[in-house]
Amino acid sequence: MGYDLHITRRDDWWDEEGPEITTAEWAAVVEADPALEMVPPPPGWNEPPQWSAEMITHPPENRMGTAMHWDSGEIRAKNPSDILIGKMRQVAVALKARVQGDDGEFYGG
Repeated sequence: MGYDLHITRRDDWWDEEGPEITTAEWAAVVEADPALEMVPPPPGWNEPPQWSAEMITHPPENRMGTAMHWDSGEIRAKNPSDILIGKMRQVAVALKARVQGDDGEFYGG
C-alpha cells in the first residue's frame, strides 16, 4: 500500500466526471520539461498504457517515488518524494490543474 498524489482538474480526484487531462496535454508537458522523460511500459505489461514519465533530474540516492503516471484523465504518483511533489506542483500549473492527496488535501495553490 502507499499514498498517492494526483494532478487533476476535477473538483476532487475521485470524481467520476469533470474536466480531464488528455494524453496529448501530458505528453506536451513532458516534452517541454527537461527534467521529465516519458518511459515505456515494462516488458510484459498487459494493462492499459499509463503514459508514465520519470523525473530524470531527481538525485539518484532517492529514486523511489520519482515517476508520474497518466491514467483516466489524471496524473498520479505513488509515495512521491518531496522533490517530486515540487515537480508535480509545476506540472499542475502548466496543465491548469491542482495536486491533491488521497485524503483530499491540496498541495499548493
